[in-house]
Amino acid sequence: MDVLWGIRIIDGPVYATFLVASAAFVLYLLIRKPTPRWIVTALLGMLGGAVVAVALFFLVNALDVFGTPLPRQVAFWLMGTFAALGLALVNLWASHWWRKVLALIGIVIFAITGTLGVNAYYGLDPTLGSLFGISTAGKIDIDQPVNTSAPDPTQPLYETWKPPADMPKKGQQGSQVIPSSGFDARPAGIYLPPAALVKNPPRLPVVIFMMGYPGNPDPEYIGGVLDTYAAEHQGLAPIAVVADQIGTKGDPACEDSSTFGAAETYITKDVPAWIRTHLNVLHSPAAWTIGGYSNGGACAFKYAAEHPDQYGNLLVVSGDEYPGVEIQRQTIDQVFGGSTAAFDAAKPTSILAANPGRYANLTAVFTVGGNDPTFIPGVERNAQAAEAAGMRTTYYVVPGAGHVVDALDGGLTKDFEILYPLLGLSRQ
Repeated sequence: MDVLWGIRIIDGPVYATFLVASAAFVLYLLIRKPTPRWIVTALLGMLGGAVVAVALFFLVNALDVFGTPLPRQVAFWLMGTFAALGLALVNLWASHWWRKVLALIGIVIFAITGTLGVNAYYGLDPTLGSLFGISTAGKIDIDQPVNTSAPDPTQPLYETWKPPADMPKKGQQGSQVIPSSGFDARPAGIYLPPAALVKNPPRLPVVIFMMGYPGNPDPEYIGGVLDTYAAEHQGLAPIAVVADQIGTKGDPACEDSSTFGAAETYITKDVPAWIRTHLNVLHSPAAWTIGGYSNGGACAFKYAAEHPDQYGNLLVVSGDEYPGVEIQRQTIDQVFGGSTAAFDAAKPTSILAANPGRYANLTAVFTVGGNDPTFIPGVERNAQAAEAAGMRTTYYVVPGAGHVVDALDGGLTKDFEILYPLLGLSRQ
């Protein structure tokens, strides 16, 4: 099953095969004796399917089903898919049995191709397993010596680091189960940079990162960005732990609750404790970063606001304005016992206001896609609040990016451009 779940579906032969198969089925289903009746029937079938797709697109956005509007690229995929489905449906009438069979097969192929196309546009579920929330990352070997008592070096690492000749060119990715104190977390994604894979590795900075909802704790995205930076900096990069703040029951809104379990305790206590025990990382809060994308960005902002003594850096990539923003009434009822006051008090900006003067040692980077009008206002307000609270703040708009993988990659690239000198991995 691991081989099946590991099949890549946003690029490669599977995706290409379905695109070609769909085109072939459309061509076959169109080719028929070109009578006026058939031409009109085929056109009406495709036009009807496209109209249904447009209606569905606007209905989903009007009802705010996903908490953020579907982009126009999704509308194009829906229109193409439903037009093909309409063509297949009209082939079920007044046709030979084999044409009916092929039309039914075409319906399945069109539906799968449309799903793959929309998924490829978002780019956040690269494998079949990740599309269904199943981790395909193999267990990573972290059996390395960890000197937990030695003080952090006083010099920046880039000044003293000499990479050995046998250092790998790329880092390693995998997963590890991090024990929790009462939260049903999925295995965390781990990224170890090339410098962490040598015989006597240096202690490195660490990033705790969280992905969106729905989503998976997949290290592929942050690992890819860090591999690029590591290649330019003698194999140096932070160790990254992509922790699961969502779990298996729904959106915990970055909180501990009887409904979803101890999500906050898991991220802010269990994960850091495991990192200190198992990974070769620096001790100073200045070397620790908390970050996240979308839902994970809201959690990162909240946890940094609550624990400025634990993290020196904050990365918010296209983050929700606050936890539960998309399902406020549900969050208030399920997480906060019906208390609107408790819900409001848990917002990151409320936490900042309640703790003045505590954030001067925090560096914060807020990024958002330039084509993400739903998220831009909230990210901008949060960046302003962080700066007003005393954080050294950068607000960056990723040109042309939406709320998809281009915003994630572009945001992370900007994040580490800023963090590398601060983490001692490059010159200022």
